[in-house]
Amino acid sequence: MAPPPTVPEKGFYYHYKHDPRGSFNNYAYEVMGVGHHTEEERSFFVVYRPLYESAFVYQNGKMFDVRPLPMFVESVEKDSGRIPRFTKIDDPGLLARFRKLRDEMYP
Repeated sequence: MAPPPTVPEKGFYYHYKHDPRGSFNNYAYEVMGVGHHTEEERSFFVVYRPLYESAFVYQNGKMFDVRPLPMFVESVEKDSGRIPRFTKIDDPGLLARFRKLRDEMYP
């Protein structure tokens, strides 16, 4: 089996629903890695966790979210244009805030 052609880096990402006018962590996630379905050779999934407390998986046991890799890396329609579903966060100030928040939420 060949590895997937596109694999997101580990790190912090915003989902396209993130509202920059709201809290810095709304629709923010930490990508933990990529896995594959052990029974379906070509099914790859991104494993990530939310960085906001209202997320279902956080409230129900601090679990992980999983999303099919093609869906994670695809573009979506928003405001009459196409944008990435997830965007990697690379601002040093935000990264420091996300690391601190992650350590508080997932000790």
